[in-house]
Amino acid sequence: MSSTDLTQSHLGKCILAGQGKIKADLVLRNIGLLDVITGNVTVTDIAILGDRIVGTHDSYAGETEIDCTGKFAVPGFIDTHLHIESSLVTPLEFDRCVLPHGVTTVLCDPHEIANVLGADGIKYFLECAEQSVMDIRVNLSSCVPATAFETAGARLEIEDLLPFRDHEKVVGLAEMMNYPGVLNLDPGIMAKLEAFQDGHIDGHAPLVRGLDLNGYMAAGIRTDHEATSADEAREKLAKGMAILIREGSVSKDLEALAEILDENSSSFVALCTDDRNPLDIGEEGHLDSLVRRLIGHLKARNCPIHHAYRAASHSAARIFGLRDRGLIGPGWRADIAILDDLDTCDVSAVIAAGRRVTNDLFAKRKTIDPVGLSSMKATPVDAAAFACDPKPGQNQTPVIKVKPGLILTFRDEATLEIGENGLKPDLDNDVIKVAVVERHGINGNIGRSFVRGFGLKRGAIASSVGHDSHNITVVGANDADMAAAVNRLIEMGGGFAVADNGKVTAELPLPVAGLMSLEPFEVVEKDLITLRAAAKDLGCVLPEPFLQVAFLALPVIPHLKMTDRGLFDVDKFDFV
Repeated sequence: MSSTDLTQSHLGKCILAGQGKIKADLVLRNIGLLDVITGNVTVTDIAILGDRIVGTHDSYAGETEIDCTGKFAVPGFIDTHLHIESSLVTPLEFDRCVLPHGVTTVLCDPHEIANVLGADGIKYFLECAEQSVMDIRVNLSSCVPATAFETAGARLEIEDLLPFRDHEKVVGLAEMMNYPGVLNLDPGIMAKLEAFQDGHIDGHAPLVRGLDLNGYMAAGIRTDHEATSADEAREKLAKGMAILIREGSVSKDLEALAEILDENSSSFVALCTDDRNPLDIGEEGHLDSLVRRLIGHLKARNCPIHHAYRAASHSAARIFGLRDRGLIGPGWRADIAILDDLDTCDVSAVIAAGRRVTNDLFAKRKTIDPVGLSSMKATPVDAAAFACDPKPGQNQTPVIKVKPGLILTFRDEATLEIGENGLKPDLDNDVIKVAVVERHGINGNIGRSFVRGFGLKRGAIASSVGHDSHNITVVGANDADMAAAVNRLIEMGGGFAVADNGKVTAELPLPVAGLMSLEPFEVVEKDLITLRAAAKDLGCVLPEPFLQVAFLALPVIPHLKMTDRGLFDVDKFDFV
């Protein structure tokens, strides 16, 4: 290549622009640049050419120049583990919803849609990732179904995953939920672990400690987002496991884990949302909300605030092998969140791969056709389907207990009256029915039990978002309303529904695999407000009742049959 050709190449232009010999494409002038390594703030120009930062700590000229006097630049935020499906909107709508909050990269696990549609769901996510403005990276779902106790819509073995492994948007293997399978050398799990030994393997190890944790990590698993106490997180950090502090719509672990973030740990700590819906994003934000709250904790301990920004960017990139991002400096990917204030993490503008994020940028994306519009295969039910027969001579029954902010459920007991249709709810003591209706057209099973913690005095709440197999989960004070809510979900092709006195009083259709809406996130946010009000009108005391319903369907793995630690026994319940 001649010297003339070299000067016209993208790399050549970057080098020349960095020296100030040619104009940059975009220059952010007079901006306060936060160094997430040292904590220093320097007022400087930031020069960008294409998708790359080419200059800092000097003055530059650009084809486009933006005066950023009084503002601050930090690296774009990286959500290290999430299920886009839990935002209840499609990946491209999630892109439009979250990117303005400074989130320029996400590492998603399409585990939810994969449990409904299998490999077709992963393919859909990858097609969307190729069009998104933010960088959507995919970890391939490792546990579909999550356990042998679930009736899911699909099954993914290693042969199903390997065709996606070399896709440019794929990072590695997603959260290894089946830790008993790891510890017991399950052949199918071992095949997946072997295939990704030279890449990233994401962890999922709630309450796994001691020798079990050692064995789990020995499989090459390096991250965990399931720590729910500082003590658990510190053990995992001590053994070389990166901790992803999670704060979603249901799983809220930031308050418990904030104390582990300091100058010694921030290189090994990152942030994630896991499951967060548009209503919470609209009210609180996304990763910017987590950063804001962590800053409050750091300041209370007189720790420098840049450690929160480091965890949200550079540490996340390092942990997941994204070597081109996470810092603002020459040669790094131009992912930048522009803030009005560092202490409040108030995002005012975003640069994604060198492009200023505007509505026009979203409008240029290619449309991806939705999938799974006919995935709802359940048949309508009547009230008799939810009758709970007592064991002979017994009206005492185990009860699932839920707590706000936790997806872990706890074992409880209740003595219930027996009526014509079996055991009756005890509304005075907050014991209502819960059922799981198989919706993939495989066996038509219905599992029934009781739950405490919702506070319902009447009516029912149903959801086709039912982690992880995504059957229909319904809770209710009476069987007729449970049937009404379930049948409306079947008619809609999935979603959320509230029923009272035999009528549906609020609903949100989620026809894309029974998980995501075809509407803009603003419409979904509005519908969630209506649903939340309808649930509260029934007496519900949970702040996020619909996602709490969704997590009730999680199966219990025999490895966790430890009732003294609050986890209920799998053989005491009739779940599918």
